[in-house]
Amino acid sequence: MDLKQLQLSLQSPHLAPIELWDPAFCGNIPIRIDRHGVWFYLDSKIQRPELVQLFASVLTRQQQEYFLLTPVEKVRIQVEDAAFVIVAIEQKTGDTPALIATTNLAEQVLITPEYPLFLQPQSDGQLLPYLQLWRGLTAKFSRAAYYQLVDLALPVQAEGKTTLQIYSAGASFELGSLD
Repeated sequence: MDLKQLQLSLQSPHLAPIELWDPAFCGNIPIRIDRHGVWFYLDSKIQRPELVQLFASVLTRQQQEYFLLTPVEKVRIQVEDAAFVIVAIEQKTGDTPALIATTNLAEQVLITPEYPLFLQPQSDGQLLPYLQLWRGLTAKFSRAAYYQLVDLALPVQAEGKTTLQIYSAGASFELGSLD
């Protein structure tokens, strides 16, 4: 399978066509996604995975705020960190090696310039890897997925410093500095 076929097969099929809708804003609702990617309603964990999948299919981020959109309403929800968590990394070899990230909702995303890996500063000064997704959403890497990235990273010398680089779909992404 070539890179183009792989990318087409991994495009998010579970997304509702919210780009076609222009609903009125109806206010806030008490849905929250915690920093571990767990969804809550009124501080009770949403237990049904199908319901979480449904909500995730209509989730978007606009100007640092998160909304659920339907054809008739737009409601704001709270997200503590990132909307999703990357739980596993799979390496595909071939003409162009590629990395596939799997989210906590079992969505698979090819790491590419369209969906790039980036480093985001934390309140303690650490830089942690995140993945840019569709509709302005992001996914942070779980500890296990982060270690998988580190295992796949290669040290690169440039401008007097050594960085760890990840290669996927013909692009490179910096994972951090060794200096």
